Amino acid sequence: AYPSSQTLSFTWNVKLARQTGTAIANDCIERDMDILLAPGVNIKRLPICGRNFEYYAEDPLIGGEFAREYILGVQEKHVGACLKHFCANNIEYARNWISSDVDERTLREIYLTAFEIACKAKPWTVMCAYNSVNDVRMSENKKLYNVLRKEFGFDGAIISDWGAVVDRVASLNAGLDLEMPANEQHDKQLLEAYRNGELDLSKVDECANRMLSLAEKCAREKSLQKVDMTVAERERIALLGAEEGIVLLKNNGNLLPLEQSNDILVTGAPLNYYYFGGGSSQVKLRNPYVNLQKTLSKYCPKVTYFETVFYDKGHSSALGNLSGCVAVAKTKDVSIVCVGNNDVCEAEGHDRQHIALSRENIDTIKAIAKNSKKTVVIVYAGSAIDMSNWIDDVDAVVWAGYGGEFVNYALADVLVGKVNPSGKLTETFPLSLDNVSAIHSYRDESKLVYEEKLNVGYRYFDTAKKPVLFPFGYGLSYSVFKYANLKVEGNGCDLTVTFEIENLSSADGKEIAQLYVHECKPTVERPYKELKAFCKVDVPAHKKVKCSLKLDKRAFAYYSVEQKDWAVNAGKFEIQICSNVENVELTQIVKISK
Repeated sequence: AYPSSQTLSFTWNVKLARQTGTAIANDCIERDMDILLAPGVNIKRLPICGRNFEYYAEDPLIGGEFAREYILGVQEKHVGACLKHFCANNIEYARNWISSDVDERTLREIYLTAFEIACKAKPWTVMCAYNSVNDVRMSENKKLYNVLRKEFGFDGAIISDWGAVVDRVASLNAGLDLEMPANEQHDKQLLEAYRNGELDLSKVDECANRMLSLAEKCAREKSLQKVDMTVAERERIALLGAEEGIVLLKNNGNLLPLEQSNDILVTGAPLNYYYFGGGSSQVKLRNPYVNLQKTLSKYCPKVTYFETVFYDKGHSSALGNLSGCVAVAKTKDVSIVCVGNNDVCEAEGHDRQHIALSRENIDTIKAIAKNSKKTVVIVYAGSAIDMSNWIDDVDAVVWAGYGGEFVNYALADVLVGKVNPSGKLTETFPLSLDNVSAIHSYRDESKLVYEEKLNVGYRYFDTAKKPVLFPFGYGLSYSVFKYANLKVEGNGCDLTVTFEIENLSSADGKEIAQLYVHECKPTVERPYKELKAFCKVDVPAHKKVKCSLKLDKRAFAYYSVEQKDWAVNAGKFEIQICSNVENVELTQIVKISK
C-alpha cells in the first residue's frame, strides 16, 4: 500500500511521483496486468469530495505535473496508464446523473489544464467520468473528446468509467472506444442501431482501430516487460513517499523533534488499525499493520498506550476510558493523540457531510491537551480537516495523511528528527466548510453550477483575502530558510527566474519554493495570483542553493473565449517567489509584450 495521491502530492517531488509509478508498474508486471487505472487528476473544488484522497491538488499545474511524471514512470516499464476522470468530476453527489455546469474559460483554465499537461506523457488510455458537463454526458461528449484528441494530442483509447455509459450508440458516435464493463444489452442496441442506419460507421471504424491498436500495443509491450525492482526497493519508494508527504502544521516552542528520553503517551483509534481511503482505489496491506507505538518505541523506550477512541467510523466514534487516559496524561512529558478519517468516511460513491472530526475525537483532544504538559495531534486523513475548535489547545499538529503501510515508520522518524519534515499542502485547509466559496454555489438534483468560476481553492481565499486555517503550499520544517537574489532574465514570455535559498539552521532540510504570477492591471477578471512553477531542493545546514525556474506564454495567459485560444495582455506582471501562497519571499515586476 503506497501513499495516496494526496500524500504523494504533498511531497511536491515530481521525481518521486515518477519513481512511484515505476514501482507500481513492477507490481503490475508481477500480476500480469496490462493497464493501470491511474492517475486521477480531478480538481479538489470542494473539501467534502469522497475521492479527494485519490486526486493530487486544487491546482491544475500540480495535478498535471504529478500525473505526467507518474504516467512516464508507469509506461517506461511497458505498462499502460489510464488518465482519469475526464472531466469535471469534482464531487460524488449523484455522480451518474448530475451535470457540472461550468463556463468555457473556467473549464479550460481549471478543469482541463491538468489533463492537457498529463497528456504530454502519452497515456495509453483516458477514462471518461460518470457526470455530464453542461448537460452532455461525458461518455457522449464529442466536443470535449475533440479537445482531448485534437488539441491535447491524445491518440489512445477512451474508455468509460464502470457503468458510465447510458446510451452506447450516442457514446460510440461521440468517440468512446470501450465501454466498461461489458454490457450485453448495449451490444444488442449497437447491432440494432447498425441495422437502422443510426451508427456513424466512420466512428465505428475509428473506435475499432483504436481498440485493435491498444490490443496490439499491450501484446507488444508485454514482451518487453521485466521486473527490475525488488520488493524491498519498492517498499523504500513507499516509505520515501510517506516521509516526504508528512506535513508539519504546527510546532509551538519547537516541541518537535521529541527528546528520546521523553515519557510519552499515545492514544487514538489509528493505534489499533490502518487508515486509508475506501472504494475502488483502496489497497490492502502487504505486511501486517505496525502502529505508532511500536515504531516510536524504537527511538523512545518510554512509550505507553492508553485507550480513548478505539473504533472510529469517521463521523462517529466509540470512546473508551477517557478519564483514565487523562490521569495517565498528567504524568507524561508528551501526549500524542492520533485521529483522522478512515475508509468509511472518505470513500468513492459518497461525500463527507462535514469536515470536522467526530465529537469523541474532539473531546479526547481537548481533555488530554488540558491535562498534559505537551500535546501532539497526528491526523490520518485524505482531505482537509476543520481543526478550528481544538488547534489552539495543542502544541503541535502533524499531518500523516494516508501514508500507506509504512506511514508509522515515517512518522516515528519525523517525530524524533531522524527525518526533517518537508511536505507542504496542495489544498487549502479552510477555517470551516462554510468559508469555501464553491459550497454556496447552486446545486439541485440535476445541476452543479460552478458559480465561483476561476476562484477555486487558494484562488478564492487569496483574492478575497479571506483567512484560512492553513494556506495552499504551507508546511513547516525543522530548518529555517532564507530567500534572496531574485533575477528574471529572458525575452517576451520566455523567462528564466533564479534565486537563492539559504538554510540558516544546523539541520539539513528540503524546501519547496513556489512561483506565482500576478497581473498588475488585468483587463479581464483573474485570480490575484496563480501558481506557475515550483521546485523542491535539498539545502544543507548553513549552505545556499541556487534555484532556477522557467516560464513561458502560458504562465501569463488566460483563455479567451472570443479568440478560442490562450491570450496574453501586454503589461506589467509581478513574479512572486513564495514559501506558501500567503508568504511572499521575493518579488519582481516584469513587462510583457504580446
